[in-house]
Amino acid sequence: MKVLALGGAGAMGAVAVRTALDVSGVEEIVVADRDLGAADAVARRFAAARVPIRALEVDITDKARLRAALEPADLVLNIVGPYYRFGVAVLRTAIETQTHYLDICDDWEPTLRMLDLDEMARAHGVCAVIGMGASPGISNLLAAVAAAELDSIRDVYTAWPVDVGDDGDTKEQAQLLGPGDRPTAAAIHWMQQASGTITAVRAGRLAEQRPLSPIALSLPGGRRGTAYSIGHPEPITLQRTLKPSGDALNLMVVKPGTVAYLDTLRRDLDADKLTEQQAATAFARPGLRRILRSIPSALRSRGPGTLPPFFAVATGDKQGDPRVVLAHLNLAGPKSEPVRSALRDMARITGIPLALGMAQVIDGTASRPGVHPPEAVIEPGRFFADLGAVLGSDDGTPLYLVEQESPA
Repeated sequence: MKVLALGGAGAMGAVAVRTALDVSGVEEIVVADRDLGAADAVARRFAAARVPIRALEVDITDKARLRAALEPADLVLNIVGPYYRFGVAVLRTAIETQTHYLDICDDWEPTLRMLDLDEMARAHGVCAVIGMGASPGISNLLAAVAAAELDSIRDVYTAWPVDVGDDGDTKEQAQLLGPGDRPTAAAIHWMQQASGTITAVRAGRLAEQRPLSPIALSLPGGRRGTAYSIGHPEPITLQRTLKPSGDALNLMVVKPGTVAYLDTLRRDLDADKLTEQQAATAFARPGLRRILRSIPSALRSRGPGTLPPFFAVATGDKQGDPRVVLAHLNLAGPKSEPVRSALRDMARITGIPLALGMAQVIDGTASRPGVHPPEAVIEPGRFFADLGAVLGSDDGTPLYLVEQESPA
């Protein structure tokens, strides 16, 4: 297939392009970006690859130029955010031009609207996979792995690390500011999903909730701790695919001081005392007044305890008995260093899964027309094997572990 990488000049886009160069069935990659110089730099960086690669200037707000870029492509990787502004429009145009589509959308609002384009995609024979990154993406597939162990599903939680881990590294906070100390799009997105209300699942139905709510978890292996809710697409799509009868939430594994400070920003955002950009900057560079305001909440808040940093857990029944099933990335031992390293790099842990999801669309594994979340069409065993190979951890060490037990 001829692949168009929209936003391929960015950090995540460049990783996806690099990974896509080794995917069987790719015959050309076009790196498209509104910054032609940056797109050309990426194309020149990989010019020695076996796959022809070239740059193209595209401003996706120009509908005619976007359509002209999509029409000769067989498949598009959409890495242009924020998705609440651009996701639906790019997907609709891709469907109209009969171009298969994948993205890394991590906004729950456009996820709902993109899923509504399912019938249109089926009518045009287009396979669209939305949210094929880390979270959503890897998280959805871990949830599918856990749910596959159950006959019926009650609750599903997905979780990703903010400032915790076996080595103490901070994945998110290190990438909050860009050139000129301006907040990144990811930082602004984070403030949006941590304020106002979010949509999650309660009693099997979509429901609005307040973000940053504490969720106490007891997991197999004696793991105990508290994580905090955040707006994300996983509950939206898992409600459709896994059909839990209880709750579904996306959670942050985060230290009490960090979530307390984030909650202080949430209250200021909800009171219109801050814009999202100002909040993102204030989170990257904490101010003394807000730190002092957050201390009482930090002292009351519970921490992550022994929760794994990146996991999915499903509760339900198996053969008539209640069961808790945990699926988590294997971060134990020296053989897992490639995975830990990728988790510390948002561009790699997001861009690589996007290209590996594309591989399954190209070879027909995930070719069903329609608009799908990863867990609906991506084969988890194949995906995690491919991910291990790309990360360099394919030495027989499992990339993820599944543990289960009956609740006490």
